[in-house]
Amino acid sequence: QVQLVESGGGLVQAGGSLRLSCAASGSIFRINAMGWYRQASGKQRELVATITSSGTTNYDSSVKGRFTISRDNAKNTVYLQMNSLKPEDTAVYYCNAQTYTLRNPYTALDAWGQGTLVTVSS
Repeated sequence: QVQLVESGGGLVQAGGSLRLSCAASGSIFRINAMGWYRQASGKQRELVATITSSGTTNYDSSVKGRFTISRDNAKNTVYLQMNSLKPEDTAVYYCNAQTYTLRNPYTALDAWGQGTLVTVSS
């Protein structure tokens, strides 16, 4: 199977920056889109940003211009650079990847990380 491990969360003051990383491992055949989602306390999980295998990106309007998603296909890793952080960015951030495994290279499976907490203080 495929495992996603996030890192880089923490506590930062408003206006500060953090960089999240998410590395995929396991019996990977191919990874299509990768992305970041977040879930604030008491709210539903929402899309933050996605990136295709060719590098096309998509952002939620609330983070556009402040966050940058990127990926290293050779390392099966996706990053989220977060600048000008606001208290409303506080949430658990989850990594997602559309994966094809060596065992089943024709069916895409959604893989999720365990989440990393980002707290922005005012």
